[in-house]
Amino acid sequence: MKLELFRTLWGDNRRWDIPLAEARKAGFVGLEARIPPTHEEAQECAAILQGEGAPFIAIAMTGGGVIPRQSATVQDHLDDLRDAIDRASLMKPRFINILGGNDRWPAHKQAEFIASAQEICRAANMVCCFETHRSRILATPWITLDVIRQLPDVLFTADISHWVVCCERLLNDPADDFSSFISRVHHIQARIGYDQGPQAPHPAAPEYAPALRFHQHIWQEIWQSQCTRGYTTTTMTPECGPDGYLHTLPFTNMPVADLWSLNVWTGQTEYEHFQHVMSDSGNKKELG
Repeated sequence: MKLELFRTLWGDNRRWDIPLAEARKAGFVGLEARIPPTHEEAQECAAILQGEGAPFIAIAMTGGGVIPRQSATVQDHLDDLRDAIDRASLMKPRFINILGGNDRWPAHKQAEFIASAQEICRAANMVCCFETHRSRILATPWITLDVIRQLPDVLFTADISHWVVCCERLLNDPADDFSSFISRVHHIQARIGYDQGPQAPHPAAPEYAPALRFHQHIWQEIWQSQCTRGYTTTTMTPECGPDGYLHTLPFTNMPVADLWSLNVWTGQTEYEHFQHVMSDSGNKKELG
């Protein structure tokens, strides 16, 4: 199995060819971004991707911005998804990462949305996975485990940093069994969260070493599961971002670190981590 790194365009509003060129110099193969809001913009971005031969992971955001409209119904979210997939089809994404629904919905309602969203994606011949995210469906591990019991075939994008914040702790207690979730993860968004925040000021800082080790352990378990499931390629998007995630100095709003450098460090560190995990797995197979 090989690892492909994707660059997030969260907070980057430049023409896609510019961040793509930077990404490839740093070892990233393609881009992960929200589906453009119009067909014209989608066609422009598609031309850039095709011209560069770059793979694309599409984010379908339904029901409003990152914080959904509280009045939006399941049907509203599904209608948004249909529209987004129509635009995404121009861009031939590797798969659709769905940031949908509302954290106020009970598990049965979240499962209802996911089941219908899966049918919409299947009809469009698109693979889809559902992101774990605060304010959205799957905001905590506990409701996610309830959803899995109702929909055992659902695929996920794992952004564990959100769960750490929601639960206000690293989820490394012996009682924390996420094996049913790990066995369904399709894609990883890599960001180091800690008990009081979704993004460490710098993931290499020694004071955040326990949080880094926790996330790396989960990612390792996901890779090993994917390998067992027959994956030949796995994808990861380092996703340090702005919007209050990136720490700033009081009174100045000056960021404490360079955002792109954080994502480059995360990507390069996890690429080395992945190689080590795969090498160990291969050695164990030979010894077995």
